[in-house]
Amino acid sequence: MTDRDVRRRVTAADIAQSVGVSRATVGFVLNNTPGKTSETTRRRVLDEAARLGYRPHIAAQALARGSSRIVLFLLPDWPADFSMRQYLDEAAHVLDSAGYSLVTFKRHASDRARPLWESLDPEIVVSTMPWVPDTLTALRRAGITNIVPDPDSPVPHDVSAIAAGPRLQVEHLHALGHRRLAIASASDPRLAELSGQRARSAHDAAKRLGLGELDVRSVRYRDGSASQAVLDWHRHGVTGIVAYNDETAIAVIGAALRGGLTVPDDLAVIGHDDSPLAEMFVPSLSSVRIDTANVGRYVAHLVLHQADGRPAPVTGPDVKATVVPRESTLVTGPWCLGDRTRRSEGGRDPSDLTDDAPPGPPLVTRHYPDPASCDL
Repeated sequence: MTDRDVRRRVTAADIAQSVGVSRATVGFVLNNTPGKTSETTRRRVLDEAARLGYRPHIAAQALARGSSRIVLFLLPDWPADFSMRQYLDEAAHVLDSAGYSLVTFKRHASDRARPLWESLDPEIVVSTMPWVPDTLTALRRAGITNIVPDPDSPVPHDVSAIAAGPRLQVEHLHALGHRRLAIASASDPRLAELSGQRARSAHDAAKRLGLGELDVRSVRYRDGSASQAVLDWHRHGVTGIVAYNDETAIAVIGAALRGGLTVPDDLAVIGHDDSPLAEMFVPSLSSVRIDTANVGRYVAHLVLHQADGRPAPVTGPDVKATVVPRESTLVTGPWCLGDRTRRSEGGRDPSDLTDDAPPGPPLVTRHYPDPASCDL
């Protein structure tokens, strides 16, 4: 075999010549067409294709069947957290079972790379965020008209429960007797918009419950911001933390423990997403669970409905947000069983503290409705 032969793409005709069968027979085998070849011939063709290093020509296949069977998911420029991975994994599974490939594309702030839809010729493009007019214009200019969700129609089913997490975090801490809360926000600037939305939802929930303004701090585990935030919160009598996600919550708990505080007695912390870390961490982390895998299945079925006319989902995804209570918020022991107010040794009322005052354990008062609240 010459160098030219090595560089040239192996074709179905090459396989047919090598095996001694027709080009049509090779096509039946490679396209997995049932009932057209014997098992012996099929095995010979596949073995020879593997030996020659045959790879299907994607563009040619798409041209032949009039479809690339590629579904392109446009992702926000966010870190790939547990919720997003769960969503994409389930969508990919549903699409794969129907013969479609899920490909993701993340547009960065610099936006210098050529859009992937211009290279792949996807059959459908799905956005995980509200459509941006510039993106829609670019897609239509590229001849892509299959778009999910349809920008000209409302979302078929209500998925607003996805935004309920911060409200549930605040309500959970309030039900456990916490009256001074704070928010541990994400430090990644790419998450500023989403983090701000969650903080506003938490503020609204706190206001409805008659709580004061929630102090918001961006924390991360590498730069000491979590330790400083925990110190300030403790000095000012904050006893409950609403964290942006589980990783942020764990950064806060780590800082609290290193600072000599106990969790949840001195500081209760609740995360968001209920990632595997929440259950593995010590103390285990209370968190908000949202079944994003169910959302992934739902979106995949919407895609299949638009792609080849399969039945559309009759109902929306079950995305009810729920609190999963664990050790990071659930107080145990005699205090939980009836001692509603605790003053640490040398403690002072938090209202006596100023920014210049040295740190000290404040008076901690919790308003438990009854001992059963400890089992929330």
